[in-house]
Amino acid sequence: GGAQAFEAHTTPEKFFIEACDEGADAVLAIDRVSNEMTLTGKIDIPPSAVTRPICGIMGTVRLVAGMYLIVITRKRNVGSLLGHAVWKAVDFDVISYKKTVLHLSEIQSQENKTFLSMINNVLMTDGFYFCTDYDLTHTLQRLANTSPDFQEMSLLERADQRFVWNGNLLRELAAQPELHKFALPVVHGFIVMKPCRINGKIFEWILISRRSCFRAGVRYYVRGIDSEGHAANFVETEQIVLYEGAKASFIQTRGSIPFYWSQRPNLKYKPKPVINKTTNHMDGFQRHFDSQFLIYGKQTILNLVNQKGSEKPLEQAFAKMVSGMNNGMLNYVAFDFHKECSHMRWDRLQILVDDVAETQDQYSYFMVNPEGKTVAQQRGLFRSNCMDCLDRTNVIQSLLARRSLQSQLQRMGVLNVGQRVEEQVEFEKIYKNAWADNANACAVQYAGTGALKTDFTRTGKRTRWGLLMDGWNSMIRYYKNNFSDGFRQDSIDLFLGNFAVDESDGPTPLRVQKDWKFLTLPIIMLVAFSMCIVCLLMAGDTWTETLAYVLFWGAASAITATIILFNGQDFVDAPKLVHKEKLD
Repeated sequence: GGAQAFEAHTTPEKFFIEACDEGADAVLAIDRVSNEMTLTGKIDIPPSAVTRPICGIMGTVRLVAGMYLIVITRKRNVGSLLGHAVWKAVDFDVISYKKTVLHLSEIQSQENKTFLSMINNVLMTDGFYFCTDYDLTHTLQRLANTSPDFQEMSLLERADQRFVWNGNLLRELAAQPELHKFALPVVHGFIVMKPCRINGKIFEWILISRRSCFRAGVRYYVRGIDSEGHAANFVETEQIVLYEGAKASFIQTRGSIPFYWSQRPNLKYKPKPVINKTTNHMDGFQRHFDSQFLIYGKQTILNLVNQKGSEKPLEQAFAKMVSGMNNGMLNYVAFDFHKECSHMRWDRLQILVDDVAETQDQYSYFMVNPEGKTVAQQRGLFRSNCMDCLDRTNVIQSLLARRSLQSQLQRMGVLNVGQRVEEQVEFEKIYKNAWADNANACAVQYAGTGALKTDFTRTGKRTRWGLLMDGWNSMIRYYKNNFSDGFRQDSIDLFLGNFAVDESDGPTPLRVQKDWKFLTLPIIMLVAFSMCIVCLLMAGDTWTETLAYVLFWGAASAITATIILFNGQDFVDAPKLVHKEKLD
């Protein structure tokens, strides 16, 4: 596949996007006044237009000031998948159709700036990938089982809608089939491709994580499922091996515990998870798994949450619902990760891997021999979850994927009889680092900071330095969860079209006035706390005087801190745009 490039030609009246293939004369014209999109030819581009190269169109979005065009301005090659170049979108530009914002009032102009920064906030999250001549949204197995007319469709039409992150932004383009060649589906997640060598045999090892755009969002604001049965933080991870014409692929998924529960930030380090008492969970639960069976076949749930403390009710409810559903396709395994692996005994994870080994062999993986004949199909998969489906989940997924790889490399003739993947030092290093990078990307996208426990994934050992780094990341997560995640959630909702800026000039939900206590209480607390410290350092004439001062200011800061914590939910930066199901 040639690296398809585009050129953007701008005039005061129109944008012209030209596809620069050999022999192509396709130009997309966007009218900056009427917002209309039409297909035209090179001959229509005026010589006065300002021209610059772009890598592709992300889509269009309406903000307060009118329509905006989002283009990819810089890309990096990740590697080649079956001869198709895979790109990571690195830089974007958000260009206004309107030439000025003079038509806006002061407050509208402010809101427009906020919405723009929201769009940029999502674009700046690492992990957008695209391919101009290959369908990245599908696994090898799904692509192998398609009909001939599937190949005739445009990439946008045949994509798996769960994984098209710019689906909402491409809505205008999607409505006009003749413009589809300009509409590139972009996936969000993580992709790594590495040429590897074992026994002097060179094969390609690939890891692709696709993040679902249904019920997407930020850790503490988006948990559980929605009424459609879409789970929060749902990610499909596919590991691919290519060797001398043979192909193999192994898929796993992760997703939030699939019933209605919430865990709202309230300034406590770990908010208590709450299971919704009033809804019928079975409905959404059933919907979730029915769609999973359709796509993947059988499922084994690996529930890695704690079986004591605040996570315990979630484990019990999950187990109860699986047995309530009473479906032979669904299998439930609970493994108390923190208890089993306490005191850094991470080798005990092998217990779980051995426990499900028979199931894994039964589920198998997808494989095609060098002649192009399918010799194995994956008939089921492991759906792992912990609370966040980040740290614990990634560790277990990397172990299951390695077990699958062992079998695939033996069948392909890369590994000799009796050789273990774990013993291949060079490859092990690549493997572990790639899975740790995968954990990191998924964590940054959902929790806003890097993953925890990646020292184990990278080295196979839990280290003191790793614990220290985890502490640092946990602290940043705490800050972000409470003070910047509402903004991030709003950004994602705007980007994915869960919230739309309408054309009327009415006020937007951004105009929520915080009342006086939000400003005054934290200020009083800070003043009192600093006075307390000052009194400690600058002693009074007698120590009783010093003590009195310290006690007074100490009490003042303690009281305000208590009030703030008591009203924790009101102080955090909560989302304003989309009211997710309120759960009590």
